[in-house]
Amino acid sequence: MKYLTVCADDFAASEGISQGIARLAGLGRISATSAMVLSPRWAEDAALLQEVRGHIDVGLHLDWTSAFAHAAGHGLSLRGAMLKAVMGGFDQAAARAVIERQLDAFEAVWKGPPDHIDGHQHVQQFAGIRQALVAAVRERYAMNNRAYFRLSMGAKPDSSFKTKVIAGLGAAALAGLAKTAGIASAPALSGIYDFSGGAQRYAQLMAHWLHEAPEGAILMCHPAAWAEAGDEIGAARAWEYAYLAGDAFPQALASAGVILSRGAQLHLNA
Repeated sequence: MKYLTVCADDFAASEGISQGIARLAGLGRISATSAMVLSPRWAEDAALLQEVRGHIDVGLHLDWTSAFAHAAGHGLSLRGAMLKAVMGGFDQAAARAVIERQLDAFEAVWKGPPDHIDGHQHVQQFAGIRQALVAAVRERYAMNNRAYFRLSMGAKPDSSFKTKVIAGLGAAALAGLAKTAGIASAPALSGIYDFSGGAQRYAQLMAHWLHEAPEGAILMCHPAAWAEAGDEIGAARAWEYAYLAGDAFPQALASAGVILSRGAQLHLNA
């Protein structure tokens, strides 16, 4: 048997996303979710997770590139954020202030620290942001209460171009900083694809990911109970939700010998 964490990203980004994630959590089909706390829905939608509190990880989806980040005054396009990361990096003091505000927003609603921290479009590992993030977590939380990090480092069998690009933006660097600071990290990230191909392809990809992901890895997903108008990956969110809520997913877990587990149990209590 193998223990993996299935994490649904973008909680609070929309009603359909929050409802879908909450339903999947109640069914035991996911073991973690990451919240977009800059969304005006965060305070209201967090109530949907109270019944599964302690049964799944609830973490911070650190955000620099969504419409919510733009409204908060620090938003960039993904392309702009990537260019900034490779052209000298983000100003660490400014990044630290943004991170602290998002941690404050998480804790104000959840009444506790995040179980884990990752990033919308993987910004948590970008140069300047990663240093500020490690410093904030190290100073803000005691050793026994530190959130673990999601590293955007693909599982070894995944050699796709998208996976290589994502990892190349700082996954190894964040891993090194976290290790030096005594902050736990999940060893690999699975679930990376181009949000195309429909439900049948997603089922095939999931079977592959479950078999190939190493012990303790995070398999990310982006489900929604319904597709919202204007959501670029709305169709993919809907077919991901349908698959995860259906009968095929438990069968795939059993076939791969996978047990869903909270990352906090795998990484923080090791």
